[in-house]
Amino acid sequence: MILVTVGTEQYPFNRLMQWIEVLLKTEMIQDEVIVQYGNSTILPAGAKVYRFLKEEKFQALIKQARIVIAHCGEGTLLLLDSLDKPYILVSRSQEFKEHVDDHQVELGLALSQMNVPVAWCPGDLVRFIDAPRKASIADVSHASAIALCQSLQSRFGQTIKDDRLLVTGQR
Repeated sequence: MILVTVGTEQYPFNRLMQWIEVLLKTEMIQDEVIVQYGNSTILPAGAKVYRFLKEEKFQALIKQARIVIAHCGEGTLLLLDSLDKPYILVSRSQEFKEHVDDHQVELGLALSQMNVPVAWCPGDLVRFIDAPRKASIADVSHASAIALCQSLQSRFGQTIKDDRLLVTGQR
């Protein structure tokens, strides 16, 4: 089973929902797909969908999942990184009205340079589903983590919480 989660952002992530639907329709995804869609207004046909999940149910689904596909939120990244589960991130973009700014794009670019799987198109998802791999930000050097946090802070005015790439503040 593949779990797709977009978190609890107030903005829809319809682009990811469309990617999942296309991959299901073309049978490029043959696994069962469960989607936590949040405020998305497009729901992928062929997937079992939940707007939001209680913590216990969410944790149970993550444990059952072969792969997790998630938005590139800081909290989601830290949760997935703490688990022994292959995951791939998809950055929300201001261009598509998926967020108020492009901090997820910036984070995704930095993480992809650190060998964390990030999908920029449906083809990236297909390649990852065919050959999933577990990456960890724990493998990133302290200096790289601080540099990433400082870059995000200067670009988006957020504050550095710690050296594990937890960037918090107003978005």
